[in-house]
Amino acid sequence: MSVRHTAKKVPTAIAMFNMGGPSTLPEVQSFLTNLFTDPELIPMGPVQDYVGPYVAKRRTPGIVDQYAQIGGGSPILKWTNIQGEEMCKILDQTRPESAPHKHYVFFRYANPLTEKSLLEMKEDGVTRAVAFSQYPQWSCTTSGSSMNHLWRELDRLDMKEDFKWSLIDRWNTHPGYISAVANRVKLGLEQYAPEDRDKVIIMFSAHSVPMKTVYKGDSYVNEIAATAERVMKELAGKNMHILSWQSKVGYLPWMGPSTSDVIKRYGKQGHKNVLAVPIAFTSDHIETLYEIDIEYGEEAEEAGITGFKRCPSLNDEPLLFKAQADI
Repeated sequence: MSVRHTAKKVPTAIAMFNMGGPSTLPEVQSFLTNLFTDPELIPMGPVQDYVGPYVAKRRTPGIVDQYAQIGGGSPILKWTNIQGEEMCKILDQTRPESAPHKHYVFFRYANPLTEKSLLEMKEDGVTRAVAFSQYPQWSCTTSGSSMNHLWRELDRLDMKEDFKWSLIDRWNTHPGYISAVANRVKLGLEQYAPEDRDKVIIMFSAHSVPMKTVYKGDSYVNEIAATAERVMKELAGKNMHILSWQSKVGYLPWMGPSTSDVIKRYGKQGHKNVLAVPIAFTSDHIETLYEIDIEYGEEAEEAGITGFKRCPSLNDEPLLFKAQADI
């Protein structure tokens, strides 16, 4: 009697790159240190290696308090894993020639970091990998930083020849992604009374970038605007909309108008219903759960905007899974 042994197929790796976030409160300081010592995200010049850790240490207690208020950590790893698993299920069905597919999380500033995921890929025998940025809109401060760091780590670990890479660095106007965002906006509008929905102001809120980055020709601002425009076109509604910018760090000029200023302005104008749409994020994290929901929620209440709400983040949106697989 002969026994046939079927060799296990080596997976095609889908490397999902994102900023990441601390999953627990003790991880906050290391996350901030990694963030503030990245010259591509927050350039500080020759003093970066000294000033960055100092700033991170000073900011840690306040940021720990913020994470404590949203449950004790960032949910971005949970949502990235869910999105990766669902995307790979679709890919296994629609692209059997490259199956099985396996996602690997590559966070820039929190665990799992690039080195850990590269070593996991090598242990799995991976030879073919897709570097898939989870920043839909390109910026040298985000996607660029992640890809540059990937190359440095491949070089440091002597793994440059171990994998054959393909790159997906932006997908801000992909029809499936636009449909996913539009569907979340529709869900957000359903929080209002039917007779009020057409009068709700849709406020797309994106993570801001330094004007110095914009002046260098970074395409992020234009790509964010293109996403918002396509979403509004798909919604085909009558709602007013505006693009605002959040999460400024430091005192240098950043892209505006700030989300905070927009909220205060609409309050002064007497508007009551404003729907915040986190346009540059593929899942919930500190910028949605704390900054928008808590900080901006309080500002809106003080400004007299009684109907300030946020649409659900993409998180477990089935249209997003399909878009990611299609991309």
